[in-house]
Amino acid sequence: MSVTYPQGFRAAGVTAGFKDSGRSDLALVVNDGPSHAAACVFTSNRCKANPVLWSEQVIADGEVSAIILNSGGANCYTGAEGFALTHATAEAVADGLDISAGDVLVCSTGLIGPLFSRDKMMAAVPQAIAALSDQGGSPAAEAIMTTDTVRKEAVVERDGWSIGAMAKGAGMLAPALATMLVVITTDADLTAEQLDAALRKATSKSFDRLDSDGCQSTNDTVALLASGASGISPTEAEFTDALTEICTELAIALMGDAEGASHDLYITATNAASEQDAVEVCRAVARSNLFKTAVYGNDPNWGRVLAAAGTTNATFEPLTLDVAINGIWVCRDGVLAADPETIDMSPRGCDVTINLKAGDASATVWSNDLTHDYVHENSAYST
Repeated sequence: MSVTYPQGFRAAGVTAGFKDSGRSDLALVVNDGPSHAAACVFTSNRCKANPVLWSEQVIADGEVSAIILNSGGANCYTGAEGFALTHATAEAVADGLDISAGDVLVCSTGLIGPLFSRDKMMAAVPQAIAALSDQGGSPAAEAIMTTDTVRKEAVVERDGWSIGAMAKGAGMLAPALATMLVVITTDADLTAEQLDAALRKATSKSFDRLDSDGCQSTNDTVALLASGASGISPTEAEFTDALTEICTELAIALMGDAEGASHDLYITATNAASEQDAVEVCRAVARSNLFKTAVYGNDPNWGRVLAAAGTTNATFEPLTLDVAINGIWVCRDGVLAADPETIDMSPRGCDVTINLKAGDASATVWSNDLTHDYVHENSAYST
C-alpha cells in the first residue's frame, strides 16, 4: 500500500507508452487533505531537469496537492519544449482534479536528452486520474521503476498516525540531499516548516549516506506530503525519528537493488574527530573502484581501504589505523594483523570498519561492489 497507507491519499499507476517494454510508466499520488503541507529536497547537481526546475517553484509556498511521476524519459536537456511539457503536465493534472497547477509536483526519470511524447502524456493523465484509489500505492511504485528489479515500498506506524513511502533508483545513487525519486506521505498534522526540518534531518542520515557509484543524477527528488487526516500532531522529534526510520529502510532497499551489484557494503568509520570526518572517510572508500572491484572478486584487500582513507582531509594518524572486514581485524596500527584468507567474503553483506582513533564520532555509508554486470548495463543503457 505504501503511499496510500496513511489516511488522505490516493494513487495510481498506468501505462502511457513511454517505455518500449510496454510496462506501466506513469504514477500519480494525490493528497485529499484536509492539510496540504509539504516539503522537498532536490538534487544539488547544477544541471537540473525540467521537472526539478518546475517543482522547486511549486514547493516554495510549502503546499502540494498532487505529484505526478513518469519513467521512460528524464525530460532533461530538452530545451523550452521540455519545460513546456512539464508545465502542461501539471496543468492537465490540475484540470482533472480541480486544483491549482502551482500545487502539482512533477518528476521524471529515464534517459537524458530525448523528449517523450506530449500526446501520450496528455492522453495518459486522465487515465491516471480515473484510476486513483486508496489501494493504488503499489501500482504507483511499479510505474516509476526504470532499471529497478523490484518495487521499493515501506510503511512506518506510530500511535494513531503513519508514514508511507515509495522509491525508485538502482543506479546514479550519490549524495545530493536526495539520491533518487521518492514520495513520502503521512497523515500526521504538521506544518510545512516542521516537515522541511524533519526531511532534511532524515535524508542527511539515510539517502545522503547511500553512495552506489558516485554519479549524481539531474532529476533527484524526495517529496514529503502531509494530509493531516489523522488529526494528530506528533512532536518534531517523534516525527523525525519515524521519518528517518522509513528513509533508512528505503535507502537499504535501494542499495540491495543497485545495478549489477553482488555485494552490499556497510562502511563504518569509528572514533573519528567529527561525524563529518567519519562520513568523508567512508565515502572515499565507497567511491574507490579499486576496493569495489576487489570486493566483487571476494578479495579482502584492506590496503585499498587505507589508500582511500588517505585521500581525505579527515583527522587521523595514518600509521595507527585499524581495519576490520566482516568482523576480522585484518589490520592493526597500520600493519597486517590477520590472515586475509580467514575472511569469508561470500555473503551478500560486507562490513568494513575503519578505526580512526581520533575522537568519539562515527558514521556509516552504504555502497556496493563494482561488477561486470554494472558495466554492461550502463554501457548499453541508451542503445
